[in-house]
Amino acid sequence: MRSMILFLTVLSLGGCMKVSDMAEGTRVQLSDAGLLDHSETRRASPWRLQPDSFIYIAQGYFVPPGSAYPRPNVVAEEAFKGFVEYFPMVRRANGPAGLEAAMGQARAQGAHYLLYARFASADDRIGTYEEWEDQEALDRLGRDRGVIQLMLVETNTRYLVDTARIRNRGGFLTFYDAKPEDLIGPPLEEYARSLLGLSR
Repeated sequence: MRSMILFLTVLSLGGCMKVSDMAEGTRVQLSDAGLLDHSETRRASPWRLQPDSFIYIAQGYFVPPGSAYPRPNVVAEEAFKGFVEYFPMVRRANGPAGLEAAMGQARAQGAHYLLYARFASADDRIGTYEEWEDQEALDRLGRDRGVIQLMLVETNTRYLVDTARIRNRGGFLTFYDAKPEDLIGPPLEEYARSLLGLSR
């Protein structure tokens, strides 16, 4: 009888979801509910790249409107961190550059593709007591938001392979002392994975 109960218990546990899958599902649900950071990426093309593609990453001079002033090259820096795990041949510009200058830099490096980014919008809401003392505006309390725009261009032909728009929103549990640029790392890494056709 004991062996039968043990066998049924093992059998029932074998069909259960893995703990890592349960944790990921919980994280997604909390993100959708607004408790954790959330991002939404919209790609124009399902184009996939080879893992040995050489990608050069650059960011434009564009400063997002509003009161947030992210570091000038923060999108390129975060994109590099996200891409280097999946594309061994990846380089980034040392500072912001115009599209033509970035294309010239990418060609000089021998890159196959240029990933050109800009911080399209950034809304840095009040998230600390110090920020509240500076602004004292109830309508400015809350979660940070931002939008990143990406263009993936083939350097030899100047063919626009893909464009993407990433919308970020902070979570109620994570907004303390956060900035819009703190939200962009994970979705940029997810974009790198999507270029290889990998799921989360």
